[in-house]
Amino acid sequence: MMVRTLEESIKDLEKNGQLMRVTEEIDPYLEMAALHLKVFEAGGPALLFEKVKGSKYRAASNIFGDLARSKFLFRETLQKTQEVIALRNDPMSVLKQPFKHMKTGLAASKALPQKKSFESAGFEEISISDLPMIHHWPNDGGAFVTLPQVYSEDPEKPGIMNANLGMYRVQLSGNDYELNKEVGLHYQIHRGIGVHHEKAARLGKPLKVSIFVGGPPAHTLAAVMPLPEGLSELTFAGLLAGRRFQYSYVDGYCISHDADFVITGEVHPGETKPEGPFGDHLGYYSLTHPFPVMRVHKVFAKPKAIWPFTVVGRPPQEDTAFGELIHELTGSAIKQEIPGVKEVHAVDAAGVHPLLFAIGSERYTPYAQVKQPAELLTIANRILGTGQVSLAKYLFITAEDDKPLDTHQEIEFLTYILERVDLRRDLHFQTNTTIDTLDYTGTGLNQGSKVVIAAYGEKKRELCQEVPAGLEGLADFGRPQFVMPGVVALQGPAFVSYDEAEEEVKKLTSELAEKAGLDSCPLLILCDDSAFVSDTLANFLWVTFTRSNPSHDLYGVNSRYEYKHWGCDQLIIDARIKPHHAPPLISDPEVEKSVAPLV
Repeated sequence: MMVRTLEESIKDLEKNGQLMRVTEEIDPYLEMAALHLKVFEAGGPALLFEKVKGSKYRAASNIFGDLARSKFLFRETLQKTQEVIALRNDPMSVLKQPFKHMKTGLAASKALPQKKSFESAGFEEISISDLPMIHHWPNDGGAFVTLPQVYSEDPEKPGIMNANLGMYRVQLSGNDYELNKEVGLHYQIHRGIGVHHEKAARLGKPLKVSIFVGGPPAHTLAAVMPLPEGLSELTFAGLLAGRRFQYSYVDGYCISHDADFVITGEVHPGETKPEGPFGDHLGYYSLTHPFPVMRVHKVFAKPKAIWPFTVVGRPPQEDTAFGELIHELTGSAIKQEIPGVKEVHAVDAAGVHPLLFAIGSERYTPYAQVKQPAELLTIANRILGTGQVSLAKYLFITAEDDKPLDTHQEIEFLTYILERVDLRRDLHFQTNTTIDTLDYTGTGLNQGSKVVIAAYGEKKRELCQEVPAGLEGLADFGRPQFVMPGVVALQGPAFVSYDEAEEEVKKLTSELAEKAGLDSCPLLILCDDSAFVSDTLANFLWVTFTRSNPSHDLYGVNSRYEYKHWGCDQLIIDARIKPHHAPPLISDPEVEKSVAPLV
């Protein structure tokens, strides 16, 4: 079955018991998002909202609610798509086995975009205010599009094969936007549209942008795929949908014939407006900042269009399933891109970008008597210079030695690192560099630091399996809680300033330096609530790595510099909430109560 529309996909899910229709009228202000979150948390089905207050259009969510559902949607095209991506990563395999890959090449050729006449698309012209104006979290700045496919072309090489299709959130209302005439376009660093925007600004020209919403789920997934060089998102969309991406041009704007909705407009050089706040996938609000404003040209919709949306927040959420499917499709790509890499895992519980676990190789000096990180450091630099993974703040990397490792077994992987890390040698910082736009732990928007923790060699210590006695009865940091082998959380006073934190931690490290038997606990987490941090692995990962900036929040017992290299005996991460951090996402209790009977 080749899925051609979002409605066909929804009927397919319903036929197979994976969809629930919501027949009551639901308010797009908080209620739809609250119901989605409850259903997702319960492991429930996809949702079709048949009556959206204030709009004649239906809406759908939780379509990609888990990996099994996503794979079900693409069950007839997934394997061929994987094979095409694999060929891009290893083109020599075609020469080695040409007949084996004949069908794969045929599938790829059928995926090329197909130009049609606009009249055949069946669109009607509408306004922004006709759309389901979904407001997700109480402090959001307005209504947002959360599953857009944002299309732009290279101003110097226009045409669909030089286009970028990305998922960059779109603010439809609120702030200073003039309703029906302007929308906000939020894109982060390291995004393809940024290259197009820069070129257009340099040429003194507006950038034409088309925003597609809906259509085959394959097109939505294409907008978030980190594809190999030379494989366009539009080609991938056709591959995974099982049918060529069909398009036309109207007034110079590309129109996806498969989309349920299309918004076209221009981004003019230097024009920005405040965008946000928005409850984001790290579990906090991204705050209000100037971002490009798009002057709306025209808005189109199919007569029976369905508006797809998702709700992002503290992981796991629906976008977690996106990540899992992407890993299935492109898991081997980074191995091809970075020699020596065996595995890279962006840890979802920590908000994806803040924390990476990686397995590399150690082949530089196989004759050396003492094993220590060498090639791993080269690989770490390559990882932190590659695409989206370059946004990571923390990279834990090792090489397999006496047993196989799996970065997705997070406790076992961290245990292996902590057993082997030499904290005087194995910490490598990058300061005053770029981090994720959504991460507010740094020194400014997109600004922060990174640390590589590269551990390899013989086991150096046995890790504590409970709170060591030496961590009881400390002056200011109490309530020690065991988190995992080698890790203990300490609850401290509320963070006031970095000057005060320096004094607090200086006092703490002096106390700890006098204690015996703490080598078994190489990592201490300073936090606001040690019981919460120790309650689950997810809590530990979320708090520790979304509330700390390596250059500012890493301290150590007996720390010192040796020729500009910093090291210590015990590592301390100050993961207390800082005044400059963005607020965490908290649902409206009254809205929660109102949607509870519908679940």
